Amino acid sequence: MHRDHGGGGSGLATGALSSPASGGRPARIGIGGPVGSGKTALVAELCRTLADELELGVVTNDIYTSEDAEFLRRAAVLDSERILAVETGCCPHTAIRDDITANLDAVGELETRFAHLELILVESGGDNLTATFSYGLVDRQVFVIDVAGGDKVPRKGGPGVTRSDLLVVNKVDLAPLVGADLSMMAKDAAERRGDRPTMFTSVRHGIGMDAVRRWVLDEVTSIRAVAAAH
Repeated sequence: MHRDHGGGGSGLATGALSSPASGGRPARIGIGGPVGSGKTALVAELCRTLADELELGVVTNDIYTSEDAEFLRRAAVLDSERILAVETGCCPHTAIRDDITANLDAVGELETRFAHLELILVESGGDNLTATFSYGLVDRQVFVIDVAGGDKVPRKGGPGVTRSDLLVVNKVDLAPLVGADLSMMAKDAAERRGDRPTMFTSVRHGIGMDAVRRWVLDEVTSIRAVAAAH
């Protein structure tokens, strides 16, 4: 796997990385979901709305390019050196679940560059409903689907839908155009997820983003409190 450094800074040996159980390190939240669901747009909006409140870094994953990282850099949501890209060269879930070394290296490099980081967002490459992050890489995971995929998606389930800490149903503004029933999606998501939260958004239009932002802030506070206690 190849890593795009996106600026200055040196690499970090895998053996020197801190683990998610260790104290004194930033919270890590993974953002996964199918191609085109709005993962990169969500990362960009979170960076824009949280940059004044948290010290942030981002790791993106693409199979053969650093396209998502370049989009974030062009959008100037963070200083470019705070955004690193991993080119997985394989199925996206492999790099976030099965062999997380390249992503851990990128996380470690950000931690080395910026001593006061509070949150690192790790964006997966576009993958299917079975994609999940290893909890050796992240503390929490968000799974993003969109209504254009059909209102049956929550009912189909899969680990991304059922096990993620937060399910984001994006592009709700398109529901009338594609005939998606949002109330059915909410009902099916609740049946599949139990008490795990589901939030409906249109990232592009800012709909529902206040709730997602509050969830992220609450989770960062919780994660860092537990880490500090250890």
